[in-house]
Amino acid sequence: MALSVTTGAYGQKANDTLRIAFETEVDTLDMYFTTLRQTYIMSQLVYDTLVYRHPETGAYSGLLAESWERIDDQTLEFRLRQGVTFHNGEPFNADDVVHTLNHMIAPDSGIRTVRNVGWIASVERVDDYTVRVNSDGPFPPALEYLSGPVVIYPDEYYAEVGPERFGVAPVGTGPYRVTEIVPGQRFEFERNEDYHAASPKGRPDIGRIVARTIPDANTRLAELLSGGLDWIWRLPTDQAERIEPDDDFRLVNAETMRIGFVYLDAAGRTGDDNPLTDVRVRRAIIHAIDREAIVDNLIGGASEVVHAACYPSQFGCEQDVARYAYDPERARALLAEAGYPEGFEIRFGAYAERTGVEAMAAYLEAVGITVNFNFNRYAAVRELIHGDEMPMAQRSWGSYSINDVSAITSAFFKHSQDDFARDDDVLNWLEVADTTADEEARLENYSKALQRIADQAYWIPTWTFNRWYMFSSDLDFTPTVDELQHFYRARWVD
Repeated sequence: MALSVTTGAYGQKANDTLRIAFETEVDTLDMYFTTLRQTYIMSQLVYDTLVYRHPETGAYSGLLAESWERIDDQTLEFRLRQGVTFHNGEPFNADDVVHTLNHMIAPDSGIRTVRNVGWIASVERVDDYTVRVNSDGPFPPALEYLSGPVVIYPDEYYAEVGPERFGVAPVGTGPYRVTEIVPGQRFEFERNEDYHAASPKGRPDIGRIVARTIPDANTRLAELLSGGLDWIWRLPTDQAERIEPDDDFRLVNAETMRIGFVYLDAAGRTGDDNPLTDVRVRRAIIHAIDREAIVDNLIGGASEVVHAACYPSQFGCEQDVARYAYDPERARALLAEAGYPEGFEIRFGAYAERTGVEAMAAYLEAVGITVNFNFNRYAAVRELIHGDEMPMAQRSWGSYSINDVSAITSAFFKHSQDDFARDDDVLNWLEVADTTADEEARLENYSKALQRIADQAYWIPTWTFNRWYMFSSDLDFTPTVDELQHFYRARWVD
């Protein structure tokens, strides 16, 4: 049954207020102490980074830095922009960069996003407007990280209030300042009228932004249709496909950098009797699942099946890897060859994309694998994963929107608590690729690692995630593949 769109009120163009809703509770705007995508989206409004990456072209330009040069393989020198002020009036200078980054890389900082800054060895002040960022070794994607989740805070204010208070009373140099925060419920922003004119982000067109937390998808849609919101996202596919929008709203589907995968415990972390330690079993599992059918019939939208352990456009994401066509007979033969002609029983954890994951479980049941399915909140499933209690689990990863294989493959295959392969060859190839300045050597070693991961069936790469967006036709908004929304670029339609 189609849902007819009937508006009960007009959007807030007249009041110059963009009203948006997220489904997840956000309790902090300190980028270093959360991994939530929603925090990242709102943080772009409040904070700036040293470098800006254009969301469409990927080109780098100076943001808080005017320019930079590479001194050697381990040192980048940044000349900082003068005349920039924080929202509380503190002038921006080298001390803010040095304090922010050195504080976050300290072993006792307690940050959640260690991967994003762990490559930094130290940051030095050269003069008031020059800093040097030193890495532990060569780190080619440094600019990619510094243009992403590595934001700069005011040193004096941050030292005064500390991380917990800063997260709910944040101060940055960004295009919007925070006017009110009710943690987990509401965030309000107003345009920074003193935003530095040279910023590649540009001066925002919209005066105010109000972000609310509304967990229920039906409630979010009802609020939008009745005029209480101007923008929502992550509409369930079945809901989006039943909507017949009129001239008052736009309904858009867009691909994202986020990919799904199911890890398979090849390392035997969940027990020596784990069938997944046999590569034949792992290959059988992938052959048993018709990913194309799941994407076409259940996931829909702009999603596509992926075959490598990375997002296809990321630097180093080798696509010439082993591919496993849907072949249930081959799956049964491999299981029999491995000593499981009648199949076996296994635990399977998941926290998202329930419809698709349940379909995968059904395909496994069809070849004799009995699935004990555990669908739960992310935190609960993560605890089971890190406690070595889940031999296979569905996960997803958006790479913090970093367009480099180091942000995903290296995050899961370098013997961390998220690595269920523990393959020394893969580890060594990734170490070389992550730390050499030679681009060809990087590509070669990432290729070896990704080919090995696919050949040994350490993961079932599933599909790229798509997002359904619905927003007022008064709003000029374009989704980007990095899934960061960039609301500072949004405009009202004349």
